[in-house]
This record gives sequence, C-alpha cells and structure tokens, in this order.
Amino acid sequence: MAQSETLAVGRIIHSDACVTEGCDWLAAAEPRFAHALELTGPLPLRRREDGFGQLLSAIVSQQVSVASARAIWARLEAAEMITPEAIRGTDLEGLRALGLSRQKATYAQALAAEGIDFDALRDAPTPVVVETLTAVKGIGVWTAEIYAMFSLGHADVFAPGDLALQEAARLLFELDDRPKERALRQMAEAWSPWRAVAARALWAYYHVRKQREGIA
Repeated sequence: MAQSETLAVGRIIHSDACVTEGCDWLAAAEPRFAHALELTGPLPLRRREDGFGQLLSAIVSQQVSVASARAIWARLEAAEMITPEAIRGTDLEGLRALGLSRQKATYAQALAAEGIDFDALRDAPTPVVVETLTAVKGIGVWTAEIYAMFSLGHADVFAPGDLALQEAARLLFELDDRPKERALRQMAEAWSPWRAVAARALWAYYHVRKQREGIA
C-alpha cells in the first residue's frame, strides 16, 4: 500500500489493475455483478485531475448540456478565468460576460473565496472530503462524492443520488421501483470496500441496457 493510502483514506484507485481487482471482488461477492461485468467488459479507470478547476468545471456543467458546458468552459479558459486568484480578481458581471449565469457566477466566487487546501484533501477520508466541499455554496453531496471517486480515486465511495445508478440498480437487481438515495446508500454498503468500482459497473451496465433498448 502506498504511503498516501492511509487507513483513514482507504484504498486509492491508481490504475486499471485496481479496477480489475475491484471487479474480481464484486463478481465473487455478488453474482449479479458477475453477470453485469460479463456484459460490460473491462471498466474504464476514469481518473481525473483534482483541484479547483475540477470543481469549477462541475459548477459550470450543472443543469446544462454537455455542448453548452464545453463552450462556457472554453471561454473561461481563453480568459484565464479558471483559478481561484482569477475568479477573486473579477466581479459577478465579468463572470456573467463569459457565459455563467448569475447563480453559477456566485457559486464560482464562493468556491474561490473558500480557500480549500486541495493538497490536504488528497490525504483526507471521504467523509471529510464531502464535508469540506459541501460547505461551499453550490456544491452538493453528489458533486463531492464524484470528486472523491474520480479526482481523488477513493475506492470505497458511492454516489447514490445519481439517477443513472439508481436505475441501473433497479434493472440489475430486478427491483420493483427505482431505489431512492437513502435506500441505495444502504444497499451499497454490501459492496464495500469497492463501492467506487460498483458505481463504475452500474454506470456501464446502465449504458449496455439502454443501448439494447435503443435509448442510447
């Protein structure tokens, strides 16, 4: 185990080999995951960079299409407006001129003003990461859990508020109804210590099922 992988943080997903290890564990622990993984094939690593820019990008992407989010982000990048220092150095109207709504501009300013120590978050357990990030206006639990999962590589974090995960769980486990966030969070406890790999598997399974149904 690497030095950064303290007991408080737990396993960190660094590579495809880590994802494979998680898949093997899930397939052995739960036959339905074995079935899902036969259909999906190898799961993607999906690691991202961490830091201010990732959270700013998450704010930009809220409730808009992928194309719109990319266009706005391109304007922010061109204006070199993707660092906390740059955001703090402009006003609300300056951010709105680059395509952010008034609400999102306010969220961006709140994130920049928070002064989060992103280096310290790399060694923080998931509950601390979630608590730190959700203290910022405009960042919810889902965003914080996704950040812990993909930007920090936490192996044992789940995002039960995600609608695709809820629907995938309904399909895979043949549930009568889509599980709500609280129910899915409890359900996912059985997939510890590889809940982040379970999430990857469910997302991939959801995509396969929807492709078969001609939706995606």
